[in-house]
Amino acid sequence: MIAGHAGEQTGAQLRRTLLIMALLAAGAIGVLYWSQHRPGPFYVSGVVEADDARVGSRVGGRIARVHVVEGQRVEPRQPLFELEPFDLRERRAQALAALAAREAKLRLLEGGFRPEEIAQARARVDRARAVLERTIAGPRPLEIQILAGQLAMAQAELNDAQREFERLVPLFESGDASRDEMSKVTYLRDLRQAAHEVARDRLALAREGSRKEDIAEARAALAEHAAALQLLEAGYRREEIAAAEAETEAARAELAAIDEQIRELTVIAPLAAVVDALDLVPGDLVSAGAPMVTLVDAQSLYVRAYVPENRLDIRVGQTVWLRADAFGQRRFRGHVSFVARQGEFTPANVQTREERVKQMFRIKIAIDEGRDLLRAGMAVDVFFENGHVPQPASAP
Repeated sequence: MIAGHAGEQTGAQLRRTLLIMALLAAGAIGVLYWSQHRPGPFYVSGVVEADDARVGSRVGGRIARVHVVEGQRVEPRQPLFELEPFDLRERRAQALAALAAREAKLRLLEGGFRPEEIAQARARVDRARAVLERTIAGPRPLEIQILAGQLAMAQAELNDAQREFERLVPLFESGDASRDEMSKVTYLRDLRQAAHEVARDRLALAREGSRKEDIAEARAALAEHAAALQLLEAGYRREEIAAAEAETEAARAELAAIDEQIRELTVIAPLAAVVDALDLVPGDLVSAGAPMVTLVDAQSLYVRAYVPENRLDIRVGQTVWLRADAFGQRRFRGHVSFVARQGEFTPANVQTREERVKQMFRIKIAIDEGRDLLRAGMAVDVFFENGHVPQPASAP
């Protein structure tokens, strides 16, 4: 009985031991299977890109000097290259002279006429007014009196000549006077008769006064000179001043345009960057607006990548990790800065573990670490690990 009971205990222990060993073996097999088939970290491939600026001059010309070389780091407003000025400086001098002439004309119009010109016009008005008043008043009484005296004198001389003529006629008929004496007496009488008629007409004209035509002419001359004076006192028209101002502004704009062209002769860096492409030597001819130097902003590095539609559970600001072949297993931190709202087909240079025919969405990854090491054009893997760095063994 005792031996049988001991045998049963030994068998139970053996079965328990075998069960434990079976469970351990099953657990080991499960762990091994899970370790070999567990999914690796989700990642996509992308390309490092950077903002670049292709700079040139808005004026063409011949290269005078080149100040930088490829690979050189430049600061904002640092000169890159210069162009020869050609005729720009001469054109500027011409535009400056034209502006000075326009400004002088504008000052002349704004200042109006000179005081001497106004005084001269006022004197003409005064003289025309005096002429009109004299014409309206006619001859003065003293002038009429003088003319009357002259008529009386002419009448007396005519009477003397007539008496001498009448005295000599009988003598000539009797032969006591010569023909020459008779001719002289006759001439003198006719001369005195003509002088008497002139003096009579002058007196009659003076007593009649000025003609209405003369008064009208004098009044018109006064109005003309008064209008000329008013025009000078009013100065130039507003339209003339406005036209001069417009011409001045046009000349100033022309000068500013030439100054801007002169500034364009020196091409400067618009930002802190690295000279990526430069193929210029002094003497080269370049066209206006053509990009001559390519600058890469190393601080603006980012990764362009594409994620499949079924993995579009990412968000802007999410932390990601970057790995480049050039740096082995070293990882660089970044974050999602953009997720496209519209899908695209998978580009030919992008590879993921998903099927290539599926719809893809473009994303941008801002690089937080390694901007001094990563370069534009590098291929990188972007790991989405919810904020923690995947171990090298878990990488595919």
